[in-house]
Amino acid sequence: MNEIDIAPILAIAIEAGQGILKVYHDLAQDFQITSKKDHSPLTAADQLAHDIIMKGLTALHPDIPVLSEEGAEIAYEIRKDWPLYWCVDPLDGTKEFISRNGEFTVNIALMANNEPVMGVIYSPVLNLIYYGSLRDGSFKMIPGGPAERIFVAKEKGNWKAIGSRSHADPEEEEVLKEFPVTDKLAIGSSLKFCFIAEGKAHIYYRKGPTMEWDTAAGQAIAVSAGATMLNNLKEKFLYNKPSLLNPGFFCYCS
Repeated sequence: MNEIDIAPILAIAIEAGQGILKVYHDLAQDFQITSKKDHSPLTAADQLAHDIIMKGLTALHPDIPVLSEEGAEIAYEIRKDWPLYWCVDPLDGTKEFISRNGEFTVNIALMANNEPVMGVIYSPVLNLIYYGSLRDGSFKMIPGGPAERIFVAKEKGNWKAIGSRSHADPEEEEVLKEFPVTDKLAIGSSLKFCFIAEGKAHIYYRKGPTMEWDTAAGQAIAVSAGATMLNNLKEKFLYNKPSLLNPGFFCYCS
């Protein structure tokens, strides 16, 4: 893992995000929306970003396999012994993309022994990139500008909970009563993890289903900034499971 340079990964994420923006800003574009097996939406931008990321990662590290939302399904028997792999969501927040609210991201995570150890999240509309590793900590920057180190908030009370723009569950409100939450906000995609990482929010609880590529990069960035990530039983959050469907989880400042 030590020989993996994050700089070219940032460049790949930015290239994918700029490709997404070309589709996003084409007012004549209907996004070519289709449905996947789980009935979630798929657009031309998802596939474009996937192709850019696959080409870039494969050229950089041909020996490291890629698990991508838009890639071919990979059997557990093949991937279960991977010591190192990329976990990628080429366009996280497709519903936000379709609704044109700008709250979508490109997510790339490096997984070592089934743990997110490096994460990159690029917001094309904000032109803002968050990244982090367990070795070096977490940062944010405008591409081409200086990097700013980020940390989770340290307040003991008056927490701000952050939740999903498109997938909120009323039962989440009850669980959050266990924590010192006094305010709430909602935003789409993996930007929720970024808000935790930079101290703009204190807790992100998700009851409903997500996939491993939805959380891997965000977890790497948040945890590298000082956050804790646990499943809904408050146990270690696991990756590369037989099913890539996640349980509920907590990500919070600690």
